[in-house]
Amino acid sequence: MRIEPIGDKVVVKPMEADEVTAGGIVLPDSARQRPQQGRVLSVGQGRLLEDGSRATPQVSDGDQVVYDGFGGSKVEVDGETLLILNEHEILAVLE
Repeated sequence: MRIEPIGDKVVVKPMEADEVTAGGIVLPDSARQRPQQGRVLSVGQGRLLEDGSRATPQVSDGDQVVYDGFGGSKVEVDGETLLILNEHEILAVLE
């Protein structure tokens, strides 16, 4: 199944949370930090402007991004957890 976001929405696949610390301690699920980086899978058409045109999205499919850790909505698609974010919740593109 494919998710096609609308408007200024972006579908992101979060990076996996670290299961082991640098010192070798295994972290339980409750102690893992929620990932704040991921890869953009799909981008909507852009935000609708007052004149009826659309703003060009600032991210593209395949971009590695940093996003607000508390933003977005989780969805399950084909056994994968994905996030649907508003474009303004993306803080930076990693190059």
